[in-house]
Amino acid sequence: MSSSVFPLPEGTHTVVLGVGDVNGAMRGKRIPASNWAATCEEGNAICAAIFAMDMTSDIWDTPYCSLANGYVDMHLFPLAAPAATPWEPGVAIVLGRAEALDHGPVPIDPRGALLTQIERAAALGITVEVGTELEFYLLDPETKRPRGNGISLYGIDRAAELEPVIGPIRNHLEAIGIPIEQSNPEYAPGQVEVNIRHADALTSADRVVLFRSAIKQIAARHGSLATFMAKPFIDQSGSGFHTHYSLWKNGQNLFADSGRLSKTGRHFLAGLEKRIAEASLAASTTPNAFRRRRPSTFCPTNVSWGVDNRTAALRVIEGKSHQVRIEKRDGAADANPYYLLATEIAAGLDGIEQRLEPTPPVEGNAYERPDLPALPRDLSHAVALAKGSEFLKRVIGEDRLTILVRQAEREIDFVEAQVTPVETERYLVNF
Repeated sequence: MSSSVFPLPEGTHTVVLGVGDVNGAMRGKRIPASNWAATCEEGNAICAAIFAMDMTSDIWDTPYCSLANGYVDMHLFPLAAPAATPWEPGVAIVLGRAEALDHGPVPIDPRGALLTQIERAAALGITVEVGTELEFYLLDPETKRPRGNGISLYGIDRAAELEPVIGPIRNHLEAIGIPIEQSNPEYAPGQVEVNIRHADALTSADRVVLFRSAIKQIAARHGSLATFMAKPFIDQSGSGFHTHYSLWKNGQNLFADSGRLSKTGRHFLAGLEKRIAEASLAASTTPNAFRRRRPSTFCPTNVSWGVDNRTAALRVIEGKSHQVRIEKRDGAADANPYYLLATEIAAGLDGIEQRLEPTPPVEGNAYERPDLPALPRDLSHAVALAKGSEFLKRVIGEDRLTILVRQAEREIDFVEAQVTPVETERYLVNF
């Protein structure tokens, strides 16, 4: 149990306290300021099924949460002092941690999977630094379509058009403690990328949960619908979740050797290569997310790496010692950050411990290399790999993996049970 009462910003009447669910979406409660001290000391009760429900809030029986045990409670405790939300005066927001009723960890909490890998790295004296890049769309809330037409990647004029929404997003995120490095228009109308400054892995994952929730709230206040759906439009760019890794010890970047990727970095890279296909379910969890995985889309389709090569799955970035890092590019914008980072860090640490060596780097267009191992192109393939993966069972945990797999199977069944408008238009009259 917590014993610290975190202070509230002056004028706070309501506190938003939440955690990341099975999909990394923030779920929790709004708590009157008058009940804040009790929440800090005793926790706030909430059904543990938020870690075992899909994106539509549909639930199914799992070993930890079921009709047989009455869908048990857990308690939420704040991780830090709440920050005032500039977009909602009088309201403060904070991410929390989950605690079981016996005061132990909740075994199906996704955050626990990442904590295990961070503790593993810490035992080696290593801090894992991660920079996250997430893309999203701003849409008209009525039509669910982008406002405007045409691609204007990095376009300054397009950025100015989006600034009435993106400007407050940047400023408000900074105000609640999420440092932003920059924003820019992406490769589709209405698509934007906002980059969070790198930090230790747990902080970075926590920030992603809060980041996505805050952006949706801020955008709504400015008349826009923000979505992190991986592929909202089949003819437009998908939205990715890229991760940039470096390992630090005693103030030194272990990936850097005279501005190039070090031996340690190469081992980490080889570990990522070894597990990237097997861990695809952690990077893309819906049938829609796999629609991103097409040639020449800047989403990888094979197991590949290259130096500053955006056609490859793994991009090595060299330069000054503090800049040397590895970017992994297959994640979808709606992925759970705890599972994504946990599997990536585990794979990299395995590579270091086993002294694995990467394959030769790709030069040129990786999409034109049919000799390279393919990444899963649909959710069914990813599920099959996940079911047979001892690596995922070890890293995610068997109960958590069972929930993730079952959600994916339900989504496959749901999508396959639909007759789409495209099918109707193409086949109804012609057959």
